Amino acid sequence: PKPTPNTPYPNGPLAVVDGDGTAYCTGGLVLDCPAKTLSGLVDWTLNESGLGAQALHPSGKDADPLIVLTESAAVRFGLPAQLPDDPAVQRAQRLPDDHKVIKALTRAKWKLTKRGLGPWPRIYRPATGNRRQCVQLALVSWGALDARDWGKDFARAATAGEIPPPELARVLATYAALVLTPRGGGATCGIALMEALRPRTRAVRSEDGGWMSGPQPGSLTLAVDPAPCEAPAEHPVPSTLWGTNNRPLEQAINEEAYEWIRDPELLTDEECLKPYALGLDVNMAFAAALNRLVVGLGEAVHLNAPDFDKALPGSWHVDLSHIDIDPRLPNPFTPDGTKPTGPAWYATPTVAYAAELGHHVQPLEAWVRPTTDQLARLGIPAPAAAWEIGDTDRLDRLGLTTTPPAFLHQVVRFDNGAYFDPVYKHLRQAYLTVMEQLGVTPGMAAPDFVEAMSVHKQQDPGLAAVLTAIKGTVKGGVGKMRERPQGKNYRPGEPWPALARPTWRPDLRAAIISTARINMHRKMLKMAAAGLYPIAVLSDCVVYPSDDQAPQNLLPTGPDGKPLPGIFRLGVSPGMVKVEGVQPFLWAAHLLDQGDNPARHIKDPQSNEDSGE
Repeated sequence: PKPTPNTPYPNGPLAVVDGDGTAYCTGGLVLDCPAKTLSGLVDWTLNESGLGAQALHPSGKDADPLIVLTESAAVRFGLPAQLPDDPAVQRAQRLPDDHKVIKALTRAKWKLTKRGLGPWPRIYRPATGNRRQCVQLALVSWGALDARDWGKDFARAATAGEIPPPELARVLATYAALVLTPRGGGATCGIALMEALRPRTRAVRSEDGGWMSGPQPGSLTLAVDPAPCEAPAEHPVPSTLWGTNNRPLEQAINEEAYEWIRDPELLTDEECLKPYALGLDVNMAFAAALNRLVVGLGEAVHLNAPDFDKALPGSWHVDLSHIDIDPRLPNPFTPDGTKPTGPAWYATPTVAYAAELGHHVQPLEAWVRPTTDQLARLGIPAPAAAWEIGDTDRLDRLGLTTTPPAFLHQVVRFDNGAYFDPVYKHLRQAYLTVMEQLGVTPGMAAPDFVEAMSVHKQQDPGLAAVLTAIKGTVKGGVGKMRERPQGKNYRPGEPWPALARPTWRPDLRAAIISTARINMHRKMLKMAAAGLYPIAVLSDCVVYPSDDQAPQNLLPTGPDGKPLPGIFRLGVSPGMVKVEGVQPFLWAAHLLDQGDNPARHIKDPQSNEDSGE
């Protein structure tokens, strides 16, 4: 990325500031930062640096400038080179509030967010008019670039100060140009991207002819309560129904990614004679699940003994234990691949797949999120809004008591739609752009693709870190939609701050994971029809016995030499597969005998980390 001189932010979205005051920006641009104090740095950033980024949506907000501090720069501005080893500081991941730098910021009338001064602090003053006064900092020597988001090697080198500031600026600016300006870990960036592409509000005309904020159609405008089956056990909703942490297990939805191994007794002689176990990994599996996925945008309503309708996003209490699946395949309805033992709660994509397989499904009850028209067709009166009946407990946990928005009466309380479509398109383009720069493009012949994938990360380690960060943005954002309470003072049954965020939506997380798992099973079923059965699955990685180390020789083709419809296909696009690893089949069989999952280790048998993305 290069500086963009004819914009409000001519010098790009961010700068990496070194100990001598040199600020390394986008496209090799170098600025001089004369500031010697943190408040001076913030003033320079807002008034002189020309840093920032324009909004990703016409109704969105411009991105705050990001200043990345090297270890020597942290010392220059009066901060410790590393976060102190004090146990309380390490646990909180922030400096104590009485630190001299924080006191100096306070004297200069700057504020810190509730996260305090940690690896990703935000320093701001309340906005005046339309002008935001906020700067995002990142302290790399404090571990701002986490291994889970940027890869082990890059994160370690960045934390240790082994990456030159210009290279660090190039990598972070590339991510900023393709995704958004970083403002925290992958989870934080994932949620921020959703809200940047689907802003909560837009400008609408008020009754007096002026402008005011109004709901943005298709977005998540207000926080809503989860259904009792969707919430974590400590949430106030299930706690009110069953008591604190006493919800029965069968009353909790369990839509998680696969972790399954085949019973070794079900290995055939022919499979045991195969020389290899070959792991296939689905590219951006969770991102692919976002594509055209219809999810609830508003409140849930309860149905008793309804007919199943795949057009209604939500959670269904239904018995799928009568459905028989070949034991050489994982069961599609449970994360561990075992057969359900009775009624359980499932997201709409899971129940829809049972119907797709030709089975009758009759839900016992459901919590669904219909549109207003769908609600009318169901013949159910709309439940009263919390603000209409003065439900102060619910209003409080949803963040609607202190400063309720003036447009409450305009909110469409019952709606659903393809909320994630712009997120999918944005991340897909980012992923394919980086892969192309690393030498991997759509439409490559299978041998060329396999060869390019075997060396792509060595082409440019910095871009490889961006690739990892893009994947981390997807997975982190999905996980943060069900963020659990944090802090030693939390008591189960009480609300926690994340519940007031419109993107705290465990039902959306369940729908995404359900879709990704069902997508995997649908392809495994097509492979099984051609005589190929997996021996292990872990999230987005599936392992097959193979005669060959080349995946193109494993995947079945038709008489015309083209891949059979519906199977796993080699390629770079999200939803297609690449090789995760190849090991001797006897190695995999030994792990199966031990009850261990070959998919976890097939990329690196010496590693205890999960394979896959």
